Amino acid sequence: MLRMTVYLGEADQYQHHPVFSEIVQRAHRAGLAGASVFHGIEGFGSTSLIHTARLLDLAEDLPVAVVIIDEEQRIRDFLPQAEEVVTQGLITLDRVEVVAHRIGPADGRG
Repeated sequence: MLRMTVYLGEADQYQHHPVFSEIVQRAHRAGLAGASVFHGIEGFGSTSLIHTARLLDLAEDLPVAVVIIDEEQRIRDFLPQAEEVVTQGLITLDRVEVVAHRIGPADGRG
């Protein structure tokens, strides 16, 4: 299994849509196993500007990470789509070992 993680800012846009949302929509259309978006509370990137949720005047463009885990070839096939929409940010690929993958009822009740 392979994990793709895309690190970007929440304000990053692709054709007037948030980049993180575009990646999730494309991953869904591509039939990938799943995608999650994680919202950071503090961070900095290539600009070296620290963005933090702790101070209201700096609470814009907080860090976001989009994480997708699937079979290696499916992730590698999807990679060009992620690269197309990410004009600022970082894309990483990591091998992962899935220890458990439990699927419960769709309504979330045990």
